[in-house]
Amino acid sequence: MAKSNPYFEDFVTLVGFSCEAAEYLRTVLKNFDPTTLPANRATMHKIEHAADQAKHGVINRLAKEFVTPIDREDIMQMTDELDNVTDTIEDILIRLYMYNIRTIRPEALAFADVIVRCCDTLRSAMEEFHNFQKSQKLNQAIIAVNTMEEEGDAIYIDAVRRLFETCKDPLEVAAWSELFDRLEECCDACEHVADVIEQIAMKNV
Repeated sequence: MAKSNPYFEDFVTLVGFSCEAAEYLRTVLKNFDPTTLPANRATMHKIEHAADQAKHGVINRLAKEFVTPIDREDIMQMTDELDNVTDTIEDILIRLYMYNIRTIRPEALAFADVIVRCCDTLRSAMEEFHNFQKSQKLNQAIIAVNTMEEEGDAIYIDAVRRLFETCKDPLEVAAWSELFDRLEECCDACEHVADVIEQIAMKNV
């Protein structure tokens, strides 16, 4: 499978935006300042917009080409799933701003670390994906992302439990319940990419 095929290069590019978004989210949460949230949102949106532009480039090429290295539907699904990772990460900053969050709960930082690791692992997988018919590293990456998603599930369960135990403000409970849902969705989005990798590899054995 030729590494130079532009679609595999596109996948690496798209997951690169997810990694950039994940790192930026972690930085914002670690150095949280509610007064900078508008600027933080603007920076994150630039990342998401660049990812959208890259996605449209893939779609435009796909519309013109008849011969592709894997099924057209699989290219489209992979593109959508990778773009969704970046979208779900941006959504966290949007919700932090919408709900006027003033302080960050420690579980959000734990989530951010997991999301960064998931995205980094997906980048390693995408760099290897062109060789999916022979690669051993690809399967290891899929397993690693699945394990990290389970770690995210555990954080989510404990975070929501602790929220209801310690927080008496119903508005804060509602806001953080939604935020924890969204953070968990980021992990799920990463797992969906891993699932698509596995499905494509199985189809093309």
